[in-house]
Amino acid sequence: MTLESSKNLGGIGAILLFIGVLPYASLYGILSLVGLILIMVAMHGLASHYMESGIFNNALYGVITAIVGIMLFAVVVVYALFDFLTELGLTIGMGNFADWATGLTQMDWANMGFSLIGNFVVYILLALVVLFVFVVITAVFLRKSLRLLSAKTGVGMFGTTGTIILIGAVLTIIVIGLLLLWIALLLLAVAFFQIRTQQTQPPPPTQV
Repeated sequence: MTLESSKNLGGIGAILLFIGVLPYASLYGILSLVGLILIMVAMHGLASHYMESGIFNNALYGVITAIVGIMLFAVVVVYALFDFLTELGLTIGMGNFADWATGLTQMDWANMGFSLIGNFVVYILLALVVLFVFVVITAVFLRKSLRLLSAKTGVGMFGTTGTIILIGAVLTIIVIGLLLLWIALLLLAVAFFQIRTQQTQPPPPTQV
């Protein structure tokens, strides 16, 4: 893979991720998935070109960490939901809505109903904390990758993007954090397209 193709794949992938965040343009997440794959292919190509394995490895560790975090978050949420419904004596099914309504109506909310809700909320908060921790760890790995890429390419935008990703990850507890992560995707695309595929040649010596 050439430097030019890695540059273009990375830029296009970042743009797809940037657009894929939008609800009506995500195509059920397919756009984001394609964008992520293109970026990872580009990072592998750049790591090979600059002979710096940390560029790809740190990015890969970040992606793996994100996947693990999302899976753990989903597991905790699903467990909390099943535990809550089991304690209510309910089962999940399309034909059980009448039973749900009856069970919720007959629930002794004063004695046990609100304690069950409290337990459910605790599980959800635990899931959010787990997700937050993994998001921050992911951002740390991505920042390492982008800082290495910045040093090798001479494109300072990569380092800036990595810093914004880390700040955005820490601030995901508020809306501005998600906005920063979204903006970072656009900056990442700009950084990829700023990579110079040809070294600047020095001017010829002056003839005396």
